[in-house]
Amino acid sequence: MRKMKSQYNFLSKIRTVILVSFLLWINACKIDPIPDPNNPSITSITQNASLGEIQNLVDGTESAMRDNLGNYFDGVCVIGREYYRFSTSDPRFTSDLLGKGNATLDSNTFYTTNPFAARYRAIKNANILIEALTNTKASITDEQRKAGIAYAKTIKAYELLLVFNEQYGNGIRVDVSDPDKLGPFLDKDGSLNAIASLLDEANTDLSGQTTEFPFTSTIYTNDAATFSKFNRAIAARVAVYRSDWNGALTALSNSFFDINGPLNKGSYHIFSTAGGDQLNPMFFPLESNGETRVAQPDFVKDAEAGDTRLSKVVQRSDTAFQDGLSSNYDFYLYTSNTANIPLIRNEELILIYAEANIQLNNLTEGRDALNKIRTAASLPNYSGALTQDALIDEMLKQRRYSLYGEGHRWVDMRRYNRLDQLPIDRPGDDVWVQFPRPTNE
Repeated sequence: MRKMKSQYNFLSKIRTVILVSFLLWINACKIDPIPDPNNPSITSITQNASLGEIQNLVDGTESAMRDNLGNYFDGVCVIGREYYRFSTSDPRFTSDLLGKGNATLDSNTFYTTNPFAARYRAIKNANILIEALTNTKASITDEQRKAGIAYAKTIKAYELLLVFNEQYGNGIRVDVSDPDKLGPFLDKDGSLNAIASLLDEANTDLSGQTTEFPFTSTIYTNDAATFSKFNRAIAARVAVYRSDWNGALTALSNSFFDINGPLNKGSYHIFSTAGGDQLNPMFFPLESNGETRVAQPDFVKDAEAGDTRLSKVVQRSDTAFQDGLSSNYDFYLYTSNTANIPLIRNEELILIYAEANIQLNNLTEGRDALNKIRTAASLPNYSGALTQDALIDEMLKQRRYSLYGEGHRWVDMRRYNRLDQLPIDRPGDDVWVQFPRPTNE
């Protein structure tokens, strides 16, 4: 037994020596892992992105901005009583969103969580782009680096504003650059102030620049100084949401605002049938059934005779019915599945100019701006009272028809405390003030 034990101990020692030697050899020959070129990690992009990878980030960000736009617009436009969304597969468009009976908005369903998550995915992409531009060793100038980062900050601000439009009094998270240490939810005013500050911060690095971005964008332009005009247009929108009337006029003066210019000049989401691209989610063919959008009847009933903006709806051959609701008009703002969707247009900027002047008691200037809108719609000049209250009524009416289906009516009526003036489609229906904060937040 002693001999066997001795042999066992000897062999055990030999195996230990061999194992230790093998591990030391393995450690000496260790090869650093090679990133998969077909699936690059975020770290490889944020630490030393190539110009091609930066372009991919821009493309991905602008694509993400279009995700779930259909659910976003259906949410704000249905609650704002601009159109009905009829769906045989999901009754929540006509129950929850319109507050039918005991129905309420759900914090854990598609119309709340999907647009919220989509906007923050685009913001995450913009944050990665900022980090990539900050650290890249690619051949770009300091001016291009600053301009590219300012572009990403502008996109973040725009997307945050869409989140705010739905969340409103709940407030939003603005600081989300570190997913492991998210910033707090700010209150309503703090959220808008933070968005305005982000836009101002970006504009500081855009205005007066003589450089182009180190990538190609489809949002507005590739020239930094010209992109600043888009930044200021969004800043003007934020300013009126904050009741900062002088700030709105200052922002307009540095935007693409043109009181005599084309109303449709502006910035757009672009869609196409190309492989891998997206189609306009707001398009349904005329006379659709099952899945369709139809105008809330008051849009036609309340219009002035001869208003050419009624071309945004088309009379149906048969009335559309669902859930106690009906309409004789199709929503037809977008006439094809590749039609562009505006982020912001000159027509809105003219209306912002009118609103700010009216609020500052520059009544003649405000009225004249509204007449630009009325004339473009083949209507005669405004002939009502030249008072602030009367002109605010007129301004809101013109915004209703000029910006129909673009997601503004609910926001406008809410900021003027007039949600109780929106039509109630069925007895007992509700007009919601905001969407609930998603359950997982």
